[in-house]
Amino acid sequence: MTAFGKLVRTTAFRLTLVYLLLFAMFAASLLAYFAWNTRRLITEEITQTVNAETSEINEIYGRRGLFGLVRTIEYRALRPGANLYLVTTPTGQAVAGNVGSLAPGVMATRGWSETAYRRIEDTDDRDHRALVRVTELENGFRLLIGRDLAERRRLFGIVAKAAQWSVLIVVVLGLAGGIFVARRVLRRIDAMTGTAQRIMTGDLSERLPVGRSGDEIDRLAENLNAMLERIEALMAGLKEVSDNIAHDLKTPLTRLRNRAEEALARSGCEADYRAALERTIEESDGLIRTFNALLMIARAESGQARGNMDDFDAADVANGIHELYEPLAEDDGMTLKVKADPTPVHANRELISQALANLVENAIKYGKPASQPAGTVVSMDSRQITIEARREGDQVLLGVTDRGPGIPEGDRKHAVERFVRLEASRTLPGSGLGLSLASAVATLHGGELRLGDAHPGLVATLVLPARAGDRVAPPMPDVPQKVA
Repeated sequence: MTAFGKLVRTTAFRLTLVYLLLFAMFAASLLAYFAWNTRRLITEEITQTVNAETSEINEIYGRRGLFGLVRTIEYRALRPGANLYLVTTPTGQAVAGNVGSLAPGVMATRGWSETAYRRIEDTDDRDHRALVRVTELENGFRLLIGRDLAERRRLFGIVAKAAQWSVLIVVVLGLAGGIFVARRVLRRIDAMTGTAQRIMTGDLSERLPVGRSGDEIDRLAENLNAMLERIEALMAGLKEVSDNIAHDLKTPLTRLRNRAEEALARSGCEADYRAALERTIEESDGLIRTFNALLMIARAESGQARGNMDDFDAADVANGIHELYEPLAEDDGMTLKVKADPTPVHANRELISQALANLVENAIKYGKPASQPAGTVVSMDSRQITIEARREGDQVLLGVTDRGPGIPEGDRKHAVERFVRLEASRTLPGSGLGLSLASAVATLHGGELRLGDAHPGLVATLVLPARAGDRVAPPMPDVPQKVA
């Protein structure tokens, strides 16, 4: 397709033609109304003038008779720019006036008419048009008084010529403006098309060009760029998950196979086989938890859980997690406390419970106080873990605070990545997905996961936007899946 063909097929060019047609029709209608109104006003002015002069001459005829009428007509006919005058006998013979010829039958019809005429002094052969009034006098004489319509015709010609030039100017400027706008829009669309083609080849880093006008095309490009950034992030996450599964799950699968092979190779007793099977089941459960955690993270990051949002009290979630994990904390020598005020929130209760449970598990596992010299008394406060739920402005904060070694500030951003385990936690069991899931859940709700310093210890806080509702969902048992 040629460049001109692409140009005339654009929506902008077609819209310009439509607006051009509408504007031309409006301009033509306006000029036609002006011409018609002007014609009407001129006709009314002629009518008033002729009526006044007819009444005046009839009065003169009544006072001075035919002789006075003829002298008056001859005097007025000689004035510059005079009206048309004609007096005829009952038989139609001209007596006085400046009219040389009329269309047939004009003098025989009383009242108003528009007719062709010639003046007596005219030297050309062209007929003129006039608006005349014929009245009948006493004794059968007829009087014609009229006015030439050249002024009306001349004004109509001026309006018609102005209309022609106006329409021509509108068409030329409209086409020029349409071509300019269409070329500008087409250039931007072509740039977007080229970018889209490069994106389709696999280069997700490309972005649509955004101008500085802030018009609808720029807003569309900004939204599409935001969508591309989201798609790129999801694709990167998918690749990261694939890489994580390929690398981080290879070791437990290899260990699982080796244990099964060792159990088969050894000619042990039934107890040895049972122990091997138990270890295999334990390892399989760990793999299942890891896969479930990955699926939950993918579900949160893709936004699939937004349809299950509801109004509930975050304090109920905090209390439920406290009740669930308090025995586990006591078995580990830790104390689990809860500080929760009524805190309405609109969110996915299941995911919020899971995220808070992950934070509590991490605190129980990694929040023990650092090793102390022999003989040093460890206070109970140093083994305390606090679950907190509160409202702060337009945000809901769900936090877990421990008194352990914490996470260095430089490692906090790295700690929320999948399968990342910091140096201090490599000797403990776990998959490195707990903080990653909590961060994904917070992002799904439009919030964030904040990791801060508790001096000593770590404070991990889910920051969620609050939307208080009139009703709060009834308490539900929170039984989160364990993800270390």
